[in-house]
Amino acid sequence: MRPVTSLWVACVLLTACAGGSRHSRHGDLGFVDSETAGKARHAAYVAEQSSARAATQAMASPLVKAIPPAVLALMLQDHGADELEKQLAACAVQAERLGNARYFRDRPPTRQECAEVVEQDRCGKPVTRAMQLGKQKHVLALQCAEAVLKELWPAPFSIEQRYRYYPNARFLETISKAKEAQLIADDCTEELRGTIKPDLVLHGDRDLLKSALTLDFKFPCPDSNLPNWTQYGRGSPYEDMSQKTIYQDALGGEALLISPRRGIER
Repeated sequence: MRPVTSLWVACVLLTACAGGSRHSRHGDLGFVDSETAGKARHAAYVAEQSSARAATQAMASPLVKAIPPAVLALMLQDHGADELEKQLAACAVQAERLGNARYFRDRPPTRQECAEVVEQDRCGKPVTRAMQLGKQKHVLALQCAEAVLKELWPAPFSIEQRYRYYPNARFLETISKAKEAQLIADDCTEELRGTIKPDLVLHGDRDLLKSALTLDFKFPCPDSNLPNWTQYGRGSPYEDMSQKTIYQDALGGEALLISPRRGIER
């Protein structure tokens, strides 16, 4: 028992004894003392177990470590951050299974199937099975994640919000979904060059330009591949940098991956 808790229990017991001299003629002094001391011990035990639980979660979980203390405290009052991690990881597993089942029933695609070109995009570039499956699985995973976050995340969150980031000026702004859709429809995708679009941005308060935690789903194909952050290539304003680095620089919060086999990781 912690020193402060021990002192509080002692004070409770002394107070009970002091008041007992006035009521001892009823013969209930021992009962009152035992009951009060029992409640004090139980309260101290619950407080210590809650602290221990939070500490254990923080040691074991990259997600819990990344959540700001104020938000984590709110979560521990209800379901706990470990439940959030478990359910988001389950969303990835479910999306993987349903996405594969559409084409391959109860098995994952092979390396050769992942590399198969299945269509062309609007610009005539080849689309592989891996790219097609990844897009479809993202839709399923984000639908699931939205339901989970509505229940378990105690602050606002954004799903597939596109941002324009100016790294030299350290300036960030949002692009509305309507504006994004219009640019894509008009084939003005060059105007989206240098923008970022994380899957999930969990905010700590009402500031929607700041992240408490940024999460991206990854669906490797074949599933034996390791999930990795995308590296920006030549011609990008973020050349030779990773998504993780840019997400964290732009939004402030830590960025984590979610994948079917490995769950949530850095």
